[in-house]
Amino acid sequence: MGKSGRGPGACLRAVAAFVAVAAVAFGLGGCRDVFAPPPCMPPAYTVTPSKAKPGDAVTVSAPDTTCGARYGEGAQIQVRLRDAMGTTVLEELAPMTDDGGFTFVFTVPPATGPGKAAVVAYPYNLDWCDDTGVNNRAAGPRTLVLVSCAEPMVPLVVLDAAGG
Repeated sequence: MGKSGRGPGACLRAVAAFVAVAAVAFGLGGCRDVFAPPPCMPPAYTVTPSKAKPGDAVTVSAPDTTCGARYGEGAQIQVRLRDAMGTTVLEELAPMTDDGGFTFVFTVPPATGPGKAAVVAYPYNLDWCDDTGVNNRAAGPRTLVLVSCAEPMVPLVVLDAAGG
């Protein structure tokens, strides 16, 4: 031991502690504001029935969020039906509540072929790909560019006209 009464590793321990504290501080600040409310994502939606034939009515719905989504007055949900080949055969807008709830009924188009289709629904003209959960909707309108991310999809089995 030297005159200070500290062992030879004291300086290394102090540097390691500083680096650890700095890493945590920078890490917390890098992702999102730790003091902000928790993420508020669009509510999960359901599709009923899960099997339908062309001409049948299908309901797509979601409950309101409980996290204060604030989609705003006049918010809309965009609903698409993609057939088994991935082609969009229906695209509609429907009213959505400020908290993201909606109910939309559509008729499976007559020309929709049988197979596993997908119902896609997400808030219209909003950053639906924002996985941080930060409420960028409250900031007001802006021009959005969709980027590569997973679209929310719920399967719908389309039966042939005979129901098979």
